[in-house]
Formats: sequence, C-alpha cells, structure tokens
Amino acid sequence: MGDDFNTEGMLDMYLFENGQLLERLQEIVLEQKDADGFDEESMNEIFRTMHTIKGSSGVMMFEDITALSHKLEDVFYYLRESHPENVPHMELVSYVLDVADFITEEMDKLQNGEAADGKADELIAKLDKFLASIKGETKKQKEKVIQSNVHEEPTQFYLAPMYTEASHFFKIYLTYSQGTEMANVHAYKVVYALKEFAEDLLYEPEDIITNEKSADEIMESGFKILLQAQCTREKIEEIIQVGYELEKVDIHECTALEFGRGFDGFGSEICINLEEAAEGENAIIGAPTEETPELKEEKPIAPGDFVIESKGPGKQKKLAKDKAKKQEKAAFISVDVKKMDMLMDLIGELVIAESVVLQNPDLKVPGLKLDNFNKAAGQMSKISTDLQNVIMSMRMVPLTNTFQKMNRIVFDASRKLGKDVEFEMVGEHTEVDKNIIEHISDPLMHLVRNAVDHGIETNEEREQSGKIEKGKITLSAKTESGKVWISVTDNGAGLDRKKILNKARKQGLLDYTRDEASYSDKEVFQFITLPGFSTNEKVTELSGRGVGMDVVVANLQNIGGALEIESISGFGSTMCMKIPLTLAIIDGIVMEVGKSSFVIETSMVKEFVGIRDNHLIKDPDGKEFIMIRGEGYPVLRVGEWYGMKNYKADVEDGMLVIVEVEKQIVCLLVDSLVGKQEIVVKPIPDYVKKVKGLSGCTQLGDGSIALILDAAGLVE
Repeated sequence: MGDDFNTEGMLDMYLFENGQLLERLQEIVLEQKDADGFDEESMNEIFRTMHTIKGSSGVMMFEDITALSHKLEDVFYYLRESHPENVPHMELVSYVLDVADFITEEMDKLQNGEAADGKADELIAKLDKFLASIKGETKKQKEKVIQSNVHEEPTQFYLAPMYTEASHFFKIYLTYSQGTEMANVHAYKVVYALKEFAEDLLYEPEDIITNEKSADEIMESGFKILLQAQCTREKIEEIIQVGYELEKVDIHECTALEFGRGFDGFGSEICINLEEAAEGENAIIGAPTEETPELKEEKPIAPGDFVIESKGPGKQKKLAKDKAKKQEKAAFISVDVKKMDMLMDLIGELVIAESVVLQNPDLKVPGLKLDNFNKAAGQMSKISTDLQNVIMSMRMVPLTNTFQKMNRIVFDASRKLGKDVEFEMVGEHTEVDKNIIEHISDPLMHLVRNAVDHGIETNEEREQSGKIEKGKITLSAKTESGKVWISVTDNGAGLDRKKILNKARKQGLLDYTRDEASYSDKEVFQFITLPGFSTNEKVTELSGRGVGMDVVVANLQNIGGALEIESISGFGSTMCMKIPLTLAIIDGIVMEVGKSSFVIETSMVKEFVGIRDNHLIKDPDGKEFIMIRGEGYPVLRVGEWYGMKNYKADVEDGMLVIVEVEKQIVCLLVDSLVGKQEIVVKPIPDYVKKVKGLSGCTQLGDGSIALILDAAGLVE
C-alpha cells in the first residue's frame, strides 16, 4: 500500500490547513511576547498545533518539517507537564517564531512547485540545547522529571497481532461535515494517528489513498474503524475530536469476539453520540466481561498479514473548545479563490446584461405599455442586487491576519534595531475585498518598517528628549464613504520639515519660483514618496536605500487609493492609506460630455448645480472658480480638460457636478446627466497610455464604453 501512496491531491489541503495553523501560532506568540511566560491554554494550543503539523507533514513525507515540529512539540510537552521555573521566555518566543518561519518558507517553496529541501538540523540542535537547559534546572532541584514526549519511529506496522489481557477493542464510526473536500485524506490522517499505538487496525473503505472515489463513500456512509490497542477510550478521544471537518465521532468499546467479526453488524449499535453515552450509566456498551479471557483460545489472524510503512505519527486537528464553536466550525467550507473570482466575473456580466435589457432602445417606443415588464424588471433588479451583496460579502475578509503579520514585523525590526516598541491594533476586524488585501500587504509592510526605523527613536534618544512613555506603533482601520482608511501612527520624532526641504533642494525638486515658506506641510511631506528620496544617511537592512515609499504610492494608485501624511515634529507621524472597499462593482453616476460617456462613483458626488455664465469667476491665470453659498471652488470643464470635440461650451446648457475628495472640492462641468447605475469596473487596457484622472472603464447598457473618472486625480 505504501507504494501506491500519492500526495499530489493532498498538497493543496496540506498547505491550506497548515497555513492557518501557523497564522494562529504566530498570533498566540506575539500576543504573549511581553508576558513572563505562556499561559496554560496557549501552551496546550501550541503543543496541539505542532502535533498536527508533525502528523500531516509525516503523511506527506516532509521529513525536516516533521522532525522540527516534533522537536518543538517535545519542548512544549515538557513545559506543560513539568512546569519548570525560570524559563527564558523571550528566547522561547524566538525559537517558536524561527520554527514558524522555517515551515512557512518550506510551504512557500511547495506552493511555487519547488521541493521542500530546507535543512532544519541547526534549529533542531538549538531546540535540543534549550530543552536540555530547562531540564537541567529541574534536575538540580531534584524534582521528578516527566517522561519526554518521545516517539520511536517504527519501520513497519504489523496488523492483527496476538492480544493480551491489557488489550482493548473499539469500533469507531466517523461522520464528516457536508461539503468536506477530500474526506478520504482526512480519514487517512486519523488512521495515521492511531497507528502509533495500535496493535491491530482495520478500516472501511480500505482503499482511501489509492481510490479517490472512496471520499464519496465516506461522505455517504461514514468511515468505520476497528482498533485493538492497549489504551483507554479517553486516549482515543484525545486524538479524534469533533470540530473542523468532523461532525460526529462515535466510539464503542466491544469484546474480542465482536471485534473478530469484523465489519459485520457494524451498524446501529455504534451510532451513539459521545455526549449522550457519557451521561448514561452504561457509557461503554458491550464492555469486556469475565468471559473475555476464554476468547484468547481462538486462533487469531497471523501477524504480518497486512503491512503499512510509515514516516511518523499524526493527529487530528483540535480547534473547537466547546459545543457552540464546534457547531459553528462545521458550518464553514473552504472554496478556491479562483472559483470566487469566476463567480464575481459572472455577476459582473449579469449586471451588464441587465443594463442591456432595461436600457434597450426598443422599449422607448411611444405609447408602449410596459407595466408587467417593469414589474418583472424591478424584481430582477432586486435579485441581481441581492446576489451582488451576497457574493461581495463572501469575498470580504477581515484585516486581522494582515495586521498580525505587521505585529511580527514590528517585533523583528525593533529587536534588530535595539528599540523597545509596543504594537497596538485598532479596528482589525474591518472587512475588505480579498483582492484589496493582496494589494495593500506590501505598502503596509513598508509603512510599518519605516515607522520602526525612521519614526521611533532609540531608547537613549527618547530618554534624552524627556519621553517617558514607551515607543508605540498603532495600526488602525475603519470604513467611511465607501473607502477603507488604514493608518500607521507612531509616537516617535516625527518628520523634520527642514531636513526634507534641504534634501529636496539638493535633488532639484523645489520650484525655484516659489519661496520655501510657501510650501505647505502636506506638500513637503509628499517629497518623501518620490523615487530615490530618503533622509536616512545610513544604509541599514531596513531602510536608507531610497526605495519604499514610492512603491507604497505606486501600489495604492494601482487600486485607486492614495496616501496622506500628517506629522508633528517631536510627537510622531501618521501615514494614512485610503483605498476602495472593492474593485469589482460600484454605484456610479453616468454623465455625457460631447459624444462620450463618463462615470464617477456616487459616494464622491456632493451635489448637482445648474449655473449661468455670470456665476463663473476667472483668476489672472485663466482658471475658473464659482461661488456657492459663500465658498469659492475651482471649476474643471471635462470636455476641455480631455481636449474633446462637440462638447457644450455654454455653461447654461450643462450641469455642474460638485465632487468632494479628502475634504477638497472640485466642480466638474459636464453636458448632461444620464442617471445612477451599478458599474462593473474594468481596468484600462495596458496598450492605452495612462491618463490623469481616469481609473478604469465600464460597459453601459447600450454596449458603449464609459470611462471611470478618478476624482482624486482631478482634484490634484
């Protein structure tokens, strides 16, 4: 059977499950990095995490990952069982993160189609030394040393051996949650975990690895296991727990005679819920009686009839901690992101098709009665809108994992720079489109690193400047007006306006016609986002090479976002990224200029105003302004801005659209308004030169193409 073992279909599941476990592991460690030590619950969770990774890696035959995770499991086994004192907590935190980094790096290789060829020998040696040191302290105190969590790797598992008086016999029935993918793989993980202490082990269906169709059989009829082992029922319950993909676990202790009958009669007598069985007086049905020893005279199956090779132990995942959470976990299924993207594209095409139907010129025939059609169209529009909301909610994911990664960056960078920095998260449960998260990870990483390196002073510098409080970086998120605002705030030295201006002057970035005092703080701070601009004189591992902030701005502009910088010298800085909630479907106002159509996002529009020629005011440079309720606002003629023909030059024939972006207002003069419409955002093709003020395009109901205006680009 070992020769037929095929891991290709299991790799995606292995990467997905272990990726989530490693994220949770890192979250636990970073939450308690400043504590005196890990609490009992955290130690148990870290132990279970490493045990699960060890088991699944053993199944996949990734020997270095298996060995390393097993060694860290040894450490936490000793910690939770013997509770040694004076454990160097920060050193332990570093080792756990190093292990997580190694496994993550190996998983990245596998994700890219490469071999997991990293060597963990050095890290295993360090963990061995660490474990020996904390055990040595315990021995000096003459305390009882708990037996190590040592697993002697067997070369073979011989099934159906002779049993002894210490042997117990179990019938186990597993029911998997609806929607569980590759149930045969999950079933094999259970078998793999039980082999470590099994004297005899049989299961049905028996071709769970060689036959992919066995997954359907398991989902329909469940997975049946016959186990002979010198262990208690509680030991099995520790390994096989309800939660994640397992909906129900039934364990029935039986006699050797019942065990010898195999899967005949393996039915209703076993289907008893564990919780219900535990409440009754006869929790174990068919337990061995005094007659059991006589059964030893029966001739057993010869040892070695069925042999399975193995690489190491495994174990089921233990995620749920109570019944409510178990039920909640069972309600979730994993879906390939590519399928979600395809569904989103189909929804977009549906929206376009809906516009084509509802705006069909054939419906504009005078005198045509469309009462029934309009009712049906209204119902279709409602369903279409609900469908969009559902698919958008499915694509929305919280920023928690992204923020936790920044926590790790702060931890690593502060240690390298010798700075004592505290990290705080606010609004980490804010949800945004998954595609948006993929685009902001790198910009956010640059901002956080800059905050640690440039923003926060060294401990000595903070002491000299009279700052008593600890260096602190706050990462916050909120939603407002269809935008996500993600801010990185530090309580460091702030930006030095004079230093930035001097650097800008040396690089020839200043306008020689302007006095330096005329530059606003916002204009000065924007210099640091230019390529090659860095005020760090010393090149370090983290900064000083003149790259970083320009990457941030470029990535944000690609998704219609912007970066706003605020700073007070001596008190700290705030870098705020403003990005759209989604890149897929938006509500827009359709406008016409000449023979062309434009769309602007509804949330940007403040109001519409009809004006006369005498309402416009021109300054000496020829720029136009208009006074509205005592306030003067710039006017931009869209037709003139883009050099179009046949647009209405007379303002009285047009419409003024007042747009507000980041507390700045600009008035767009267009020929006419078409109406409000749901817009499917499409990128402008690469062969079209990038034009200022345009962020994308869309298809209207009549089949024509409309350009989507980028209000932020027009305000600048």
